[in-house]
Amino acid sequence: MPSTLEGQITMEKTPSYFVTSHAPKRIHTMARDIKLIIVVRNPVTRAISDYTQTLSKKPEIPTFEVLAFKNRTLGLIDASWSALRIGIYALHLETWMQYFPLSQMHFVSGERLIVDPSGEMAKVQDFLGLKRIVTDKHFYFNKTKGFPCLKKPEDSSTPRCLGKSKGRTHPKIDPDVIRRLHKFYKPFNMMFYQMTGQNFEWELEVGSDFWTSQN
Repeated sequence: MPSTLEGQITMEKTPSYFVTSHAPKRIHTMARDIKLIIVVRNPVTRAISDYTQTLSKKPEIPTFEVLAFKNRTLGLIDASWSALRIGIYALHLETWMQYFPLSQMHFVSGERLIVDPSGEMAKVQDFLGLKRIVTDKHFYFNKTKGFPCLKKPEDSSTPRCLGKSKGRTHPKIDPDVIRRLHKFYKPFNMMFYQMTGQNFEWELEVGSDFWTSQN
């Protein structure tokens, strides 16, 4: 990490930290008073998004339905598949809580970040002890991407949007597979809600057509 002067905050982003078992201890050794921001989304949507990204690079891989099960007839989910394992947030959080208190963690809802980016950013700025500089005037929704883009309201510079790897249309997934995955994740989600003190309401999305949206 670069040197940080008084009055500055240094930030770094690596998604794999949260699901890497030895990362919490290493980070705690480096800076035990660090503040951690974790962005989470519905684990079923996250898994499909993960698969969509891989599919774009390796079109020859098996279907999502094949990879998600050890035995589909028996309904045995393959939780060792990384796309599914990552979404078991409660298990990953248990490791982090061995080294850091919840007061040093802030959880961002990936769903709310899309529909209300300024609201989620207000919470992040409060968590970091910053003045609320980034507000709704800094965002506009890009219908093509399906995500908000960042803009500078004081000038006419080109807005900054997520790269080409984001906003891909998800493949159509068998609804029965979606239902089985929701059932698989539900106890882990409930545990995660209890651990964080936040209800992300992922169960409310069951039966919606959310699954053909974008990643």
